[in-house]
Amino acid sequence: MYDIIIGLEIHAQLKTKSKMFCRCSNDGENQPPNTTICEICTGQPGTLPVANIKAIEWTALTGIALNCKIANFSKFDRKNYFYPDLPKGYQISQYDLPISYNGFLNINNKRIKVIRIHLEEDTGKLLHPNKKNYSLVDYNRCGTPLMELVTAPDITNAEDAKNFCQEYQKILRYLDVSDANMEKGQMRCEANISVQEKNKWKKINDEIKQIGDYRLNPKVELKNINSFKAMEKAINYEIKRQIKAITNNEKLHQETRGWDNNLGKSYFQRTKESADDYRYFPEPDLPPLDLRDIKKRIKKELPELPEAKLKRFITEYGFNKLDAEILTTDKNLAEYTERVISEFRAWLEAVDGIEGTQEEIWEANQKKIIKIISSWLINKLGGIMKSNNVKIKNLKISPENFAEFLTLLFQNKINNASGIKILEKMLIDGEDPSNILEQGNFEQVKNETILKNAIKKAIADNQKAVEEYKNGKINAIQFLVGQVMKETKGKAEPKTVLELLKKLLQ
Repeated sequence: MYDIIIGLEIHAQLKTKSKMFCRCSNDGENQPPNTTICEICTGQPGTLPVANIKAIEWTALTGIALNCKIANFSKFDRKNYFYPDLPKGYQISQYDLPISYNGFLNINNKRIKVIRIHLEEDTGKLLHPNKKNYSLVDYNRCGTPLMELVTAPDITNAEDAKNFCQEYQKILRYLDVSDANMEKGQMRCEANISVQEKNKWKKINDEIKQIGDYRLNPKVELKNINSFKAMEKAINYEIKRQIKAITNNEKLHQETRGWDNNLGKSYFQRTKESADDYRYFPEPDLPPLDLRDIKKRIKKELPELPEAKLKRFITEYGFNKLDAEILTTDKNLAEYTERVISEFRAWLEAVDGIEGTQEEIWEANQKKIIKIISSWLINKLGGIMKSNNVKIKNLKISPENFAEFLTLLFQNKINNASGIKILEKMLIDGEDPSNILEQGNFEQVKNETILKNAIKKAIADNQKAVEEYKNGKINAIQFLVGQVMKETKGKAEPKTVLELLKKLLQ
């Protein structure tokens, strides 16, 4: 009955050293209020801005990453409006000649068009103390380079909108142009949503037009969204709200609405402005931008992007799709994984009893190697890092030491229980796993005499489980394995214990 039409506007703060049009530090978010400001970013009379070339280059680089065309010439414009966090009374932005334009991003096998990526300066920050009748303004953020991406109204559901923002965040982090942390306001996603009757509209030049005398329902812009989960929830709420209003013959308005995540509702903020309201005109204090040399040079700086890396992790290494997605979500984790694989292959070549070159060993054991890496890197190490609040870029365990640790597991010198203890110590101390193994007596018990004695004790002490196993309750033997592991303080190799148990219980 209805079509859902969604377009996104995404602002990302660029992490340049200085601000967009002055030499003030761009680290104002971490400094006391109003300490990283000057006469330029606070709009004092007679001051002249100078454009940050690095921010211009990064906007072009981001455009290339999103399959955009890069303009030969661009310019800055004044966007005029009054608000307390905008000391100049206008914002230096871009209007009709953006740096990057006409690109796309593939999401869930759908092509979402990127109309433009332009560059502007951020505003200050308003603070509203609880139960006070005044507001405070921190101008530290004024002038921070802000890159705005605008999509075509090509998105039809909340999940695709969320996935687009997540993929864009990954790209920004891979390019290392923005930390893009939504909770810190470094990336702000806004959704424009409208609900239209089926077969009553069409898209012409990326704009929604009515068919015949049908009157288009107005679009609503959603703001104040600080997480991907909240974005999906907010869009779904707004879709239902608009459909309900149409069904009840209530009038919808073109407006900006905020999102209250605690209440799970959107709320009216203000009437939505149009481009005419901002009275754009070319910025007289900044010369036009000649991007031809930048365009040629910047293409060489483009790194491998998340989508390409994901495909390569699957085809080159043999990770399954889910594991590959986890490992390539974070650029630092992806790089760590590749270094671990490289070091692991070198370790295996030096292991006694494993014959062949690195390539031959890899081909013969690839599935087992990748399974160990996936299990221990994603689940075990990932879990320990999470519980200790350690990020991959701060991890003390070097790729070489982690590869050596995996080699011990591969050779069955340690079991899973000992492995967890060793890994926890490596995480805290960054120590070599072989040293920990020697000092802590973690090496796996393989001596059959010792194992048989432990098994005989487990059988003697647990006759009920023995009888259950002999009467056909197969799972009872796992209980006995556990008792042997307990007796050997976790040092026995479970597979060997299981085989010996079966023989002794025959």
